[in-house]
Amino acid sequence: MSSETLRRPVDEGVRDTPTVYHIPVCPFSQRLEILLDLKGLGDRVAFHVVDITRPRAEWLLEKTRGTTALPVLETPGGGIIKESMVILRYLEDVFPEPPVAQRNPYGRAVENMLITQEGDFGMWGYRYVMNPDPARRDEFRQGMLDRYARIDDFLMQHSPSGTFLFEDFGLAETVFTPFFMRFWFLEYYEDFDLPQDDRYARVREWRDACLAHPAAGQVTREQIVKLYYDYARGAGNGALLPGRASSSFTFDPHWSARPWPPRDKYEHAATDEELGLA
Repeated sequence: MSSETLRRPVDEGVRDTPTVYHIPVCPFSQRLEILLDLKGLGDRVAFHVVDITRPRAEWLLEKTRGTTALPVLETPGGGIIKESMVILRYLEDVFPEPPVAQRNPYGRAVENMLITQEGDFGMWGYRYVMNPDPARRDEFRQGMLDRYARIDDFLMQHSPSGTFLFEDFGLAETVFTPFFMRFWFLEYYEDFDLPQDDRYARVREWRDACLAHPAAGQVTREQIVKLYYDYARGAGNGALLPGRASSSFTFDPHWSARPWPPRDKYEHAATDEELGLA
């Protein structure tokens, strides 16, 4: 299921379903799309796109009580739920079949222990791509490897011979896969990948299986690399870089019509024209 088919505007015909307000290609939003795809329930939640390059609309700020972080889920009764992990568990409760999260108490505890590593893992990857100092590249590369190594150790303890953490692609995979996909920007802009080393063999197998899973087809490598160019230059959340009139996250022109950005993020600042945004 593609994210384009999930993202439909809110109207009177879908008020009996939950509505998710989200940013396109946001990893936290993709988690929700993956969960719904695993359950075969993409049509049971309405996805309403929010343009990250523009200030939040007043009607949306009223719903969120002034906060701007997305995604946000609005229940059919008008309740507002924030934080992607909270929304994931809400959707798992509302649509329990087929289960994605572990139901066995010990299995759920193991799953949650791995999920607790996601925050630091994701944050370090974003700090790495946004780093403007070439002298710190080795520091960030090692930090990224350290985090992969911790996940490898966890998987070797709890699932040494499996592909996923448990038998099937589950909640832990739903949480981590969007970051594995976003870290394509590390491959492109930092030439980073896991070394062919036994220390990372188990986590590499897990990562590659997550990326290949059919429920994780919402975004492509090209899309990530093109849209996240401004992150690689240190500007997140739709902020404009000096000398630029358009964000790489703009809807128009569509990312597929733009050229691939320059890989050199340290010595060259691409113009709107070079990025196909003019």
